Amino acid sequence: MADSTQPLAGQRRALILEQVRERGGVRVTELVRDLGVSDMTVRRDLDALARRGLVHKVHGGAVRIEAPLSREPGFETKAHWELPAKEAIARTAAALVPPGSAVGLAAGTTTFAVARHLRAVEGLTVVTNSLRIAELLEQPDEDGTPATATVIRTGGVRTPSDALVGPVADQAIRSLHVNVLILGCHGLSAETGLTTPNLAEAETNRAFLQSARRVVVVADHTKWNAVGLASFAALEQLDVLVTDDALPAEARAAAERLVGELIVAPSGENGPETRSDAQP
Repeated sequence: MADSTQPLAGQRRALILEQVRERGGVRVTELVRDLGVSDMTVRRDLDALARRGLVHKVHGGAVRIEAPLSREPGFETKAHWELPAKEAIARTAAALVPPGSAVGLAAGTTTFAVARHLRAVEGLTVVTNSLRIAELLEQPDEDGTPATATVIRTGGVRTPSDALVGPVADQAIRSLHVNVLILGCHGLSAETGLTTPNLAEAETNRAFLQSARRVVVVADHTKWNAVGLASFAALEQLDVLVTDDALPAEARAAAERLVGELIVAPSGENGPETRSDAQP
């Protein structure tokens, strides 16, 4: 019978990835001992991380991939990463948006997942620099019912991740004001804050932050301690961080200390877990 105290697959892989990033590499024998699972389980976890391009497998373990900080994966590539976590995060984040709101939706695959849930929220005005999100929110339902959201596209120059960035986008965003901004990132940490590989996208995200009354960041556990070329926000600037329940305990403690409110979206059927230092 399996030990109920053993971490779930997502939690194990998050812990393995954190060790690889911190130490540069890990051995299978060490992971078997530290995680209390079988050699075969560890090897399956390393295979899964390697398929996603997060580690490089070597004989007896895995090592960190020293990827260029400026490399930006395309939308289609990122869209297939961490699907259960993204769905849980998106559903939880969309519930934070009341009907009739003005919403900023920055480009990204997790924010795209949020947009799918926002189609059911009445009376939204959505400002977005994502062509994908704009098209999604403007499409009629399968039964032909017209979409209800009013979509404002920022304009700008298209990036590999289908974001519109640059001076045109920045000027449009700075002239507007939104009740809630839902923002993704390439990586986040206590030291570097939120980062992206694209310098122009970093500036556009800063414009979004300046335009918002409330900032909600959506990021799954694999984003923790990942670092892109440019920082665009400190964790202290976030009103809410929505993540998934595979976030390691150390990362969760740091997030709880720094962000206004941490919401952990569960992979099961329980409701979201909330931690906040904010006063009532």
